[in-house]
Amino acid sequence: MNKIKGTKIKASLVNSKPCFYWVIVSFCAGLVVFCAGCIAKTDNEVVVYSALDREFAEPILKRIGPELDLRVLPKFDQESNKTVGLVTEIIQSKVRPQADVFWNNEILHTLRLQKMGLLEVYRSPAAEAFPSQYISSRDQWHGFAARARVLIVNTNLVSDPNQMPDSIYDLANPKWKNKCAIARPLFGTTATHAAVLFATLGEKDAVELLTNIANNAVVEGGNKQVAIKVARGEYAFGLTDTDDAMIELNKANPVAIVFPDQKPDQMGALLIPNTLSIIKNGPNPSRARRLVDRLLAPDVEVELAESQSAQIPLNPSITTKSPAVPNSQSLKIMNVDFERAAEQWDQATKIMTRLFPVGN
Repeated sequence: MNKIKGTKIKASLVNSKPCFYWVIVSFCAGLVVFCAGCIAKTDNEVVVYSALDREFAEPILKRIGPELDLRVLPKFDQESNKTVGLVTEIIQSKVRPQADVFWNNEILHTLRLQKMGLLEVYRSPAAEAFPSQYISSRDQWHGFAARARVLIVNTNLVSDPNQMPDSIYDLANPKWKNKCAIARPLFGTTATHAAVLFATLGEKDAVELLTNIANNAVVEGGNKQVAIKVARGEYAFGLTDTDDAMIELNKANPVAIVFPDQKPDQMGALLIPNTLSIIKNGPNPSRARRLVDRLLAPDVEVELAESQSAQIPLNPSITTKSPAVPNSQSLKIMNVDFERAAEQWDQATKIMTRLFPVGN
């Protein structure tokens, strides 16, 4: 019985050899093809995480990719997550980064990544054209193409130019109580603005100003809502970003855009730049550097300025065709230490949460 059983087993193994052999050969051949495909796929790839809206960033990336012989693969954030979703992905994948370049539409979260050691050191030759406050002191990010924090004013409700608000302090003026609006300063550029005020004015004066604003202005969920409701006539004016204000202006709504605090004794308008940074240990560092260099070129800032995005060029040599987008040299700009502002973020957020509670 054992002999017969052993013979059967031996015969089975002999008969199965060709089948087993071809399985191994097929697997190895498939593995070679798969690996070859991976090499071909990544040969000129560069992955970009973009917090700037798809409609503005994608055409630029599509245009300059072939010019650089790069296959640019963008990933965009969801509107509901703002920048936070992409930043969270970068943090969660820090052991094995998936992205090469982070194109942020603001700056404080970029500085958060810098503080965590997740950004590569690189100073682009193109950065020499930009003011020093828009270049990382550690050579880990580059600022360009800024949004300004502006007042959008309903010209039906405020028709006299001499009566128009011209400062963020007007948000705290009892004259405008419940007639002006601000986005809740816990997210987005309004949170950035609050942190900047803490760094620029000092905590005591910043808290005093923001407390007065909280008691005087109506709080909305976001900058877009502020701009829309001012355009509808629900408020006389509000604090928002240039891109949201420009949308209402381009719709021929009765609004004017006021760059605040332009008088000699005032602090100037806050410009919040887009930022470009290279992810530390990203898969394609040399291609990332080439892409950052190209995105800092003047034609990119011009394209962003002349789109509905209405970004303000930070390269002082650039002039735009759009009369609604001023050259940064023509504005009195708030002098900001963004890295110091980032250090104020946690404290500012605690205080803003108390002053502007959700649900009120």
